[in-house]
Amino acid sequence: MTINNQPERKKIQHDERPNMRMLTRKELGEHLAALGEPAYRATQLHRWLYSNQTLDFEEMSTFGKQLRQKLASAWSIRPASIASSESEAREADAAIDIQTAKFLIRLEDGELVESVLIPSEERMTACISSQVGCPLRCAFCATGQMGFRRNLATSEITDQAFLLDAEALKRHGRGLSNIVFMGMGEPLLNLDNVFESIGTLTEQDYRFSISEKKITISTVGLPAEMERIARSGLKTKLAVSLHSADQSVRERMMPVALDVPLDKLAKAISICNTITGQPVTLVYMLLEGVNDSPEDARKLARFAKSVLCKINLIDYNSIVTLKFESGCSSSKTMFIQRLLDAGLPVTVRKSQGAAINAACGQLATRTVRK
Repeated sequence: MTINNQPERKKIQHDERPNMRMLTRKELGEHLAALGEPAYRATQLHRWLYSNQTLDFEEMSTFGKQLRQKLASAWSIRPASIASSESEAREADAAIDIQTAKFLIRLEDGELVESVLIPSEERMTACISSQVGCPLRCAFCATGQMGFRRNLATSEITDQAFLLDAEALKRHGRGLSNIVFMGMGEPLLNLDNVFESIGTLTEQDYRFSISEKKITISTVGLPAEMERIARSGLKTKLAVSLHSADQSVRERMMPVALDVPLDKLAKAISICNTITGQPVTLVYMLLEGVNDSPEDARKLARFAKSVLCKINLIDYNSIVTLKFESGCSSSKTMFIQRLLDAGLPVTVRKSQGAAINAACGQLATRTVRK
């Protein structure tokens, strides 16, 4: 494992001006309209901030000097930054191959979130966060043990993608190909900002642009918000963290199941299927002695057959403060075979980044860990 801590930044005088990057696209337009500027100026300003990623109003050459001065006197531009990083080194063909990297991202108010860069031969994936902490308190998740601090602003979400894209180019010579909202937080509890960030990240003529089809949004399963995504017209993929098809077991693992029982969740998935015509991915984390028995496999198969879906099996990644164990190899083999025998599409996702606490369920800022 390699650790790269950036040098501590020099203390600078606090900037009292509000941060323009915390504004939504609509709010940018409202502030420019208040200055008597035409509507197209908001489009230009958004491009300077998010395509050019400009940090100085003086560089905004499509604006006159007077407007640049007005903006600079009232606003600052302060993007998120990388506070530190850790990389997982693996042996490959007798050489060290740097693989998954985790980044501690410092937000403009000093809060911290974690993002993960996951390279493979076919993809370069950024796993990004949508909240500081998480309010849902799933029993197997380190982020849930942090508690909830706040939602991320649109720019704080997009900044994670921009920062990891730059790191991918520097480390691997290629930029991001995929983005997954599977970092800290529940994306559907911050859906307005998630939607707007996706809009920015998929702007076709921006310097950074990615296809909607290369973005996956993960959720514990919130029916109203799932339907809202389906009706939005976005081509993004949807992944639902199921982890058990036994109601009582799921309630013990995920408190949200008390409000969203399995029948209600199945109905929500079916509605999404009908609207989009696309399958939903059911994510299932195998926990030894909790949800990995033949009966658990049977119940999962029955649930999966009631909806249009794909099943993604993942291993539990050890968390010091949580007393769970990953399913053993024999139970995992049995579990997979029972699902295949039922005619269900199953993939087994290889855990990435567990050695640096960057794998599924392990994200929690270093300050909280200590």
